[in-house]
Amino acid sequence: MTLADTVLDRDAPEVVEPDAADPRIRPRTARAVPGLALLRKPALVLSVVLLLLMIGWALFPEVFTSHDPYVGVPKDKLQPPSTQYWFGTDHLGRDLYTRTVYGTGLSMQATLIAVVVGLFVGSAIGLLSGFVGGRFDDVVMRLVDVLLSIPGLLLSLAVVSVLGFGTVNVAIAVGVASVASFARIMRSDVLRTRTRVFVEAATVSGVKRTSVLLRHVLPHSVGSVLVLAALEFGTAILAVSALSFLGFGAPPPAPEWGSLVAEGRNYLATAWWLTTLPGLVIAATVLATNRISRALDDGKDRLI
Repeated sequence: MTLADTVLDRDAPEVVEPDAADPRIRPRTARAVPGLALLRKPALVLSVVLLLLMIGWALFPEVFTSHDPYVGVPKDKLQPPSTQYWFGTDHLGRDLYTRTVYGTGLSMQATLIAVVVGLFVGSAIGLLSGFVGGRFDDVVMRLVDVLLSIPGLLLSLAVVSVLGFGTVNVAIAVGVASVASFARIMRSDVLRTRTRVFVEAATVSGVKRTSVLLRHVLPHSVGSVLVLAALEFGTAILAVSALSFLGFGAPPPAPEWGSLVAEGRNYLATAWWLTTLPGLVIAATVLATNRISRALDDGKDRLI
């Protein structure tokens, strides 16, 4: 090696080999696979499977049971859960599992109507209130505050008392009770979006206020509202079941979940399954929807 090579080698920057034991150096890992990430969330997987099962019960009940929900066998009345009757039988000999499966369609229908009413009406109110502002916003928000101060079940009872009994009326009453929550969330997102640069640029460019509202503000303000809709789905199931339990839902012998629990309350000492098993189905469905909504809240456009 010549003297020049020695000088150049001395002036060259020292190359430090990475130490594998150094905690500051993180090894480069393979890109995460969505399926494997989903498997690391067993509670979420179980919630999705359970919700899909409920949807199957609601849409295709005849696939999951071959019994008639309205016809019973008198000699088999008040039979405990068994291989023949998974949920047991009621006081008329009707298969409780079959009635629970067929009741899913009624309860889910009412819940979906309630969420849609609350979502569309509440979002429209919050969107206009936040975008228009001024005195209109002040008046609307004071009315929303009044609605929020009333317990949801009590407000639903008041509305359904005016509308009358029935599954659809119960659904509308529950939806009206959730309007204030949707309006608050939508207004909050609209106020945040309205001050963003692209909205101000569209306004300064002379774009019509209606176009600014529908093309720029609305698409960027619906994320939190959709997450709230998923969360309100579980709350609506409880509210619809509660009103059905109190007798405001579909008249007998319609097998709504709440009415099934109400029918079995007179047999708690001798036939615990009449209230316990439909109640567990309600609780499991609510917990599943809440878990899914929490996952949606963690990432607005991702499930995990």
